[in-house]
Amino acid sequence: MAVTFYNLKAESGLKKLDEYLLSRSYITGYQASKDDITVYSALPSVPSYEYGNVARWYKHIDALLRISGVSGEGSGVTVESSLVAEDAVATPPVSDTKAAEAEGDDDDDVDLFGEETEEEKKAAEERAAAVKASGKKKESGKSSVLLDVKPWDDETDMKKLEEAVRSVQMEGLFWGASKLVPVGYGIKKLQIMLTIVDDLVSVDDMVEDRLTAEPINEYVQSCDIVAFNKI
Repeated sequence: MAVTFYNLKAESGLKKLDEYLLSRSYITGYQASKDDITVYSALPSVPSYEYGNVARWYKHIDALLRISGVSGEGSGVTVESSLVAEDAVATPPVSDTKAAEAEGDDDDDVDLFGEETEEEKKAAEERAAAVKASGKKKESGKSSVLLDVKPWDDETDMKKLEEAVRSVQMEGLFWGASKLVPVGYGIKKLQIMLTIVDDLVSVDDMVEDRLTAEPINEYVQSCDIVAFNKI
């Protein structure tokens, strides 16, 4: 069964997630999956211990990503940035709708069978064009990406490495939270989150043409995509 979370940047969204995780170790199923990565990537920062269940789950997923990653497919969880469903305007009950229609029937000035005027035709065409344009805008989705950036050796200045990575700017690219993760032998990698507009940014091209090209390759040896999820 598909699971949807709403507005995880707000207190109401975190509270709902905390309630959901009260009796669960993972977002779906009995092992860590891409569903956990989707929600993990959607959180803007490490959750406060005010939300104990979310904090517990976040710490566990964070540890898995550092050690071995997450391979489970999941069920296809969805994270929406809008308000939670119950905050939306409710559809009026059928009885209320019928009552409103009955009241409308009493209005003798409304000609339901009158011939459509030129003004009405023009207004209808404008509404149809607006709906079509709105549909096109919605086609341009966004994705949340978790990226591993590896330095050349333990002498690489990781602060300058991160500055170089964040210096890559383009339309539709938004850098997020980051952290250093030990790899071994004194070497650390940069793990950084980013959000992209799918129609504007190709992560593969960005890695090849920008992050591992001059002058940034002075610090960066390689980049790997750890997680890539639609939001």
